[in-house]
Parts: sequence; structure tokens; C-alpha cells
Amino acid sequence: MPSYTAPVRDLSFVLNELLAITDCTGIPGYGDVSADLIDAVLDGGAKMAEEVWAPLNQVGDEEGCRFENGVVRVPSGFKDAFDAWNEGGWNAISTSADWGGQGLPGVIGMAVGEMAMSSNLSLSMYVGLTGGAASVLMTVAPDHLKQLYVPKMMSGEWTGTMNLTEPHCGTDLKLMRTKAVEQDDGTYAITGTKIFITGGDHDMTDNIVHLVLAKVEGEGEGLSAVSLFLVPKVSVNDDGSLGQGNNVVCGSIEHKMGIKGSATAVLHYEGAIGHRLGPKPEPSVEGDDGKKKRRSSGAGMAGMFQMMNGARIGVAYQGVALSEVAYQNAAEYTRERLAGRSLSGAKYPDQPADPIVVHPDVRRMLLHMRAFNEGARALLMWLTHEATVGRFDGNDERKQQVSDLFNLLTPVVKAHFTDVGFECTNMAMQCFGGHGYVHEHGMEQFVRDARISQLYEGANGVQALDLVGRRMGVDNGRPTRALFALISEFIASQKDDEDMAAYTKPLEAGLNDLMAVAMWLAQNAIQNHDEAGAASVDFLRMMGTVAVGYMWARMARVSLDQLAQGGDDEAFYKMKLNTARYYMGRVMPDTASLKARATAGADVLMMPDDEAF
Repeated sequence: MPSYTAPVRDLSFVLNELLAITDCTGIPGYGDVSADLIDAVLDGGAKMAEEVWAPLNQVGDEEGCRFENGVVRVPSGFKDAFDAWNEGGWNAISTSADWGGQGLPGVIGMAVGEMAMSSNLSLSMYVGLTGGAASVLMTVAPDHLKQLYVPKMMSGEWTGTMNLTEPHCGTDLKLMRTKAVEQDDGTYAITGTKIFITGGDHDMTDNIVHLVLAKVEGEGEGLSAVSLFLVPKVSVNDDGSLGQGNNVVCGSIEHKMGIKGSATAVLHYEGAIGHRLGPKPEPSVEGDDGKKKRRSSGAGMAGMFQMMNGARIGVAYQGVALSEVAYQNAAEYTRERLAGRSLSGAKYPDQPADPIVVHPDVRRMLLHMRAFNEGARALLMWLTHEATVGRFDGNDERKQQVSDLFNLLTPVVKAHFTDVGFECTNMAMQCFGGHGYVHEHGMEQFVRDARISQLYEGANGVQALDLVGRRMGVDNGRPTRALFALISEFIASQKDDEDMAAYTKPLEAGLNDLMAVAMWLAQNAIQNHDEAGAASVDFLRMMGTVAVGYMWARMARVSLDQLAQGGDDEAFYKMKLNTARYYMGRVMPDTASLKARATAGADVLMMPDDEAF
């Protein structure tokens, strides 16, 4: 059975040293945060993840969820573990105290969330989706609905979901068929079928709160008619008590490659009563061209996009979390497995063979995983921290920069971190040789569990199109320029430090490659949009590679400073620098080949006839 040890020291490093969150005393949620509090939270979350959740990970995979007589049963032990997590307040650690949470910064909640995902990804998904749905309600629901639903969701008494995909359409929402018909009392009757609904049905709670996209009858066609609705599995009375079933029927659950302890449901809405989130759209108005134009449907759709963006950050973290636990088990195995001798002579002459960790290629795989895990973790936590601090600290220009960076990098981290995370789980399995292919070691489960992250919440190719087609070009490329300026300023600030050259020079080379492709896209994609599509995946990977490199350069700066001060934990900081050197020497050069691919042009992809495939 695989093991898991929460990376408490590294999480503490990011929170306390890289981000220095204890200095942000004037930011809501940060005022009472101390290093001791951070340590206590990390230690407590680690204990829960390691001792309660992790032992159930293989159980969830082996048993899976079961659909019996119209009821979805979760694997053995899941309900008790779910309840223990909620009773400990871990599900609401970053939620406002107004809604029953602890009100700590979101970045601390992310650290705890990583532990949950690493220890038991399937179980963590019930918690994560509930938090995401509740955050939407806090933002766009009317007060009476917030009071009825949010406290029960944050306590873990009820869970939540997001319902977008239908059997015939996923990304293209204008093809949606689920309809909403307004009733005399102002509610809506929802009818249609949704698929791939994570946590869509289960037996851990008495109610499930579904956020459902549907087309409103009488409000036109296409996206202009789509709105977001709150649809509970069981109706809720005005006093908060449960009423009757709400005509939400689970038709089946999917039999999946991985995350088998997470119920993925097909849901049929048969005139279920829903509450519209956000106001009705204003009447159509006549545009300058004389054609009728419907105005935006407002807060409801905005809430849906909010949840989708949050979910994409969560999925990015799944890539890191599974890579982390896979790496830990691979590192332990390679230190113990004996095979052959070191190429430069026996390192352990008292043993019949050296452990395989002495072999260069094994070390390459271990360092590659570690460099990804720690760099990606730092970038995600930095993004979360910046998004919070930037709203309260700084002028309008600073707030705009933070918003731009978050929106620009959301598709990047979702796609890049899940692509590389999957590659790393495969590397970890490779370290085991044939034993990695055997179920009992648990490595093949990590590979299977990681694969879905590249598909859901928007397949990674779609994320790349979103990046080049929409996000990077906002206001004539303002978000992209903000990222380039941020990294360039850091490089310039270190130009007189010879010790930093090993980190800043490769970063600068990678940034130059990235800027060159951005310019190429600006010159070519407008005339032929296929050029943008053909370059998009490579460009996204370039941006992810450089963004993580920026974090590694910053972590190198902190580590050099700590070593110069002669503090404790010298081995930790030296390993940080070793890993940073690996990233700059073995990963950052990828930008050169990615640049060549991205600028190769679309012709080689588009020339064959469709029938040729």
C-alpha cells in the first residue's frame, strides 16, 4: 500500500518565507495569522490527511461507488472520513466566520486542500465541489437563499455540485437543451439531462445542492437564454427543514478509469423546482445596426464562470497533489530497491548492489517530479495569495494587474499542471519498474486518477484556445504585458548578484522565447485564426514553464538569503537550490523547442483533407 506524508515543511516555506503572509496584517483574514498558527493548521491538516483519509484511498479505488436500487453508495469508510473532515472545520477553513468558517486566508485553505487531494482525491472532490458551489451562492444568490443553503453546505450537512455538460454538448453551451420554465410563484421548473456530474448523488448527506445551467423558455436561443439555477435534490422549507423530493433523479453513475470513489452521475431533471440566481435579463434593445440585441443575463452566468475558474484552479492543484504523493512513493522505493552498481563505482560496497537512486536516469526522474511539485505549488499559492491581497492592498493599477494575472494564468495552470502532473505520475510508476504496474503498490492508481484532470473543467486543448484566443489579448494584450513586465522586473533586480545568474539567465532566455512567440501570434493569428489554434498548446506550455521558472528564481533568492544568514535547516535550502538548478538546466530549455513548434505554422496540420484521417 502506498504511503503519504504531507509536505508540511515546503508548505510552510511557501507561506512564511516566499509569500511572507504574516506581514499582511492589514488584509482581511490575515490579521491574526502567525507562524505558530500556520504550523498548527498544517500539522492538524496533515494528521487528518495522513491518518484518516489516506488509508481509504485504495479502498475507494477497489470498491468504487455503487448504484443500487436508485441509490448511490460510496465506498466503505468514506462517510466517516467525510464527517471527520467537516467536524474538524477543515472544509471551511478559509470561509468567513459569518458562514460558519474560520476566516483564514484562502492560501492556507489551498495548502490544506492539497493535503486532502494527495491523500484521497476521490473523497476530496465532494468537499471541493461543495465549497465551490457555496462560494457562488455567497456571491450571487439572494439573501434568503444564502441563509437557507450556505450554512448547511459549509458545515458539511449538505454537499453541492455544478451541472453544465449534457449528453450531446459540453464546451459549446449554446447547444444546451435543458430548459427552465417560469412558474407563477417565481420559481422555475427545470427539465433536462446532465452528465458527468461529480458528486451528483451519494449517501453521505441528506441533501445535495445542484447549480444547474438551463435555457429559459421565452428568452431567445443561444447563450443569451442560458441562466444559472439552484436546484436542491430535496426541497427545502422556509425554516430550513427538508421537504419532499424535488424530481431530481439519478439515472446511473459512470464506470471510470480512475477516481472511482467519486460518484460521477447522470442526472435527470423532471420538472424540478429551481431558483434563478441573478436577475432576469433586461428586454432586448435596438443596436446601432438596427438589430435587436439582448442584454447580458448578469449575475447568474457570472457566478457560473466564477465557479468554473475556481474549479480550474482546483483541478490544477490535483495535478500537483497526485504528482506529490506519487513522487514520495517513488523516492522511497528508489532508496530501497537494489539493482546494479553506480556507473562511477559502488556507492554502497557493503551491500550486494546499490540502491537504484544512485543511477543518473532515476535521479533525473526524481528531480523532474520534485521540481514540478515545488515550483507548481509555489505558483498556485502565489496566485491565490496575490488575488486576495490585490483586492485590498494597492491602487487601481495594482488591482488591475492582479486581476489580469489571475485571469491570464488560470487556463495555463489548469492545462500545464495537469499535463505535467500526469507525466510525473507516469515517471513515478517508471521508477518502480514492473512493480509499478502491479496494483498493490498503488502507483497505477495514481496514473489512472490523474488522467481525468486533463479532461474535465475544460479539456486542456480548450484551455489553450481560451488563452490565445481570448485571455492574452484583452485590452491589446494588457494581461500578457503584465506577466512579462513582472518577470522582467525581477530579473533586472537581480542583475548585480552573481549567485543568482544561474537562475535568472535561463529564466530570461525562456522569457525571450515566450515573448517572441507572443509577437509571432500577434502578427500571424489575426490573418489566419488556424495559426492561433495550431500554436496554442505549445504556447501555453511555454507560458507555464516560464511562470514556474519565475517561482523557482524567487525561491532561489529566498534560499540564498537564508543560507547567508546561517540559519537552521541548511540542508533544506541547499536542496531548494539544487532543484532550482535542475529546473533551469533541464526544464527551462524546453522553451526553445516549444518556440520552434509554435511558429512552425498551421499548414502542416490543416493541409490533409478531413477524409484522410
